[in-house]
Amino acid sequence: METEGIKEQARRLLENLPDSATWEDLIYQIYVRQAVEAGLGDSDQGRTVDVKEVRRRFGLPE
Repeated sequence: METEGIKEQARRLLENLPDSATWEDLIYQIYVRQAVEAGLGDSDQGRTVDVKEVRRRFGLPE
């Protein structure tokens, strides 16, 4: 998945933020990026639960 270095990824994140962005905006974008990558990694490793199973466990309708 990582075909470019972290510095280049960070540069692209910064370039995509508007000029009016705050530190909080930057931190949020970094957090979202990390969370998505962690989720994709979990999925690749088979560490997921089917939505039907989650609904069953929590007693939710399908």
